[in-house]
Amino acid sequence: MQNNSEDGIDADLSPSKTQRKNEMHVLQDIGEQLVEFELKQLNELDIPEILMDAILLAKQTKKHGARRRQMQYIGKLMRNVDVAPIQEKINTWKNLSLQNKARLHLIENWRTRLLADDDSFTELGNQYPGADMQQLRLLARNAHKEKAANKPPKSFRLIFQVLQEVISEMPESTK
Repeated sequence: MQNNSEDGIDADLSPSKTQRKNEMHVLQDIGEQLVEFELKQLNELDIPEILMDAILLAKQTKKHGARRRQMQYIGKLMRNVDVAPIQEKINTWKNLSLQNKARLHLIENWRTRLLADDDSFTELGNQYPGADMQQLRLLARNAHKEKAANKPPKSFRLIFQVLQEVISEMPESTK
């Protein structure tokens, strides 16, 4: 009888089939995220060569069934890798991507405002004292002329480039 209770304890300590399955799915999801990254980013990670080869093969695989099997294989290989540093790096990359996206939205918003309202130049100058307001006003005028004349939006694009230089980092008020 005592033997049965020990078996019960051992059974409680080992993960259930559902838990193991969920862990495998998590590893496979991390593997799928790795497949989406560029080679340059993958080289930053400390992953075994066999896993790197599997990821590169998955990038080339186009057929659904073959890709699914390759992703399962990557998940299997991930069981032998410490995923904590990999997940941490992925989270860092995603966070940087979100910050960059927010910055680009901010720049696009400023360009739209500058083209729509002359008062926004003053506001931009107050928030970003380093901005060349005369150049931005000239580009805005030229952008309106180009649009009216059905010409390519050269000045429209230049406004974005100038704003990218001015807004190198988001101000504290918009974070």
